[in-house]
Amino acid sequence: MRRIRFTINGEKKIAEVEPRLLLSHLIRRGVGLTGTHMGCDTTNCGACTVLVDGRAVKSCTMLAVQVDGHAVETVEGLAAASELHPLQEGFKQEHGLQCGFCTPGMMMAAKALLDRNPDPTEEDVRWALSGNLCRCTGYQNIVKSVLWAAAKLRAEAAG
Repeated sequence: MRRIRFTINGEKKIAEVEPRLLLSHLIRRGVGLTGTHMGCDTTNCGACTVLVDGRAVKSCTMLAVQVDGHAVETVEGLAAASELHPLQEGFKQEHGLQCGFCTPGMMMAAKALLDRNPDPTEEDVRWALSGNLCRCTGYQNIVKSVLWAAAKLRAEAAG
């Protein structure tokens, strides 16, 4: 067992983990945040995408010990207590939600994009989401959702 210290959605945590434990399992079972979905265990689907120090990573192939001293963000960390994050609003407004299984990973990959590029093109969004699969084939509405959120975030920043 190894003791790790990390921050998840702004909350400091200490955990005793086996060196082989996957980050996705720590998030779901150890911390109890079930928004991070497990789809393939091979990095193909992207349903497990989270942010580590602001970078999108697939938590099904990252070891929990690798987040020692780092900050993790999951889909549960997007919304404030009483209002949705613009990405969540965008998925609602532009019908980017279908079955919802891919949605948390899509949102986190999109957040990584918007954090570094607040004014992405459609091509930028498609590239940023290219590692995430939607089995319902809702890609067009997902892209529209991210572009909607980008416009809202820019409007909020402009005041």
